[in-house]
Amino acid sequence: MYVIDRFEGDWAIIETDNRATFNLPRSVLTADLKEGDIINILVSLDSEATKQRSKNAKSLLENFFDQ
Repeated sequence: MYVIDRFEGDWAIIETDNRATFNLPRSVLTADLKEGDIINILVSLDSEATKQRSKNAKSLLENFFDQ
């Protein structure tokens, strides 16, 4: 369970079950959320974006060493 503890500027301060906190950019949350709301957080892997990023990094390295 995650609770929106408060907002500080562009950040939402989220509290966990064990009272630890972490920050999330307010931009990733819906505008209707308020302090005290309980939220669910889902994390998923974007395989295609990961492959593309790796491909771009490899290309940058290859271009760097070719010069």
